[in-house]
Amino acid sequence: MNVAQKKTGIRLILLGPPGVGKGTQAKLLSSRLAIPHISTGDILRDAVAAGTDLGKQAKAIIDSGRLVPDEIMIGIIRNVLQTHRSQHGFILDGFPRTVPQAVALSAFLKEFGISIDRVINIELDEDEIVRRLSNRATCRTCGRIYNLEADPSINPKKCPNCGGELYQREDDKSETIRKRLRVYSELTAPVREYYRKLGILQDVSGKGRIEDVKESIFALLDHR
Repeated sequence: MNVAQKKTGIRLILLGPPGVGKGTQAKLLSSRLAIPHISTGDILRDAVAAGTDLGKQAKAIIDSGRLVPDEIMIGIIRNVLQTHRSQHGFILDGFPRTVPQAVALSAFLKEFGISIDRVINIELDEDEIVRRLSNRATCRTCGRIYNLEADPSINPKKCPNCGGELYQREDDKSETIRKRLRVYSELTAPVREYYRKLGILQDVSGKGRIEDVKESIFALLDHR
């Protein structure tokens, strides 16, 4: 069966540094494959909002400015992947970020009688990532993010959605971006190798139009 037509059963992980378009591609894949896009940021916010035990622990850590540790993230992801929402497949975006997270994911998926079908690693050179992210603007009111280079018609000071003020976040400034990329590389390079050794990782270029990247990913999935 052509995977582009397959509606259930595929379980994917998207890897790649900030700015390569993982979130955008995950949403496109989710729509075309009819499986949920599970974003680390979204599920953390959901767990905090729901007031679960793990959500409360995560909130305390986030509020203190620290990174959420592996054991909490693993617990939250485990809970999400046991729900009805995930039973026919999913796309993980932002998890796993460390080898212990990847090992734990493999272990509890084995308990569930399933496994990851494919890990797609989206690659892009550092200068291009810095250029992309440094052209982002965020609305102070509604939180929407815009790429001013991709859509030059946007007023760089005013949100087209709600009229709020647009600004550049500290983590979208070039020096900060390069630091984030170094941290990402240190944490995630071993994760890539973990999945490469399992024979399920494939690289795809994040350069070019969104549609072109999407079709490159589907070409890989069609040959699984």
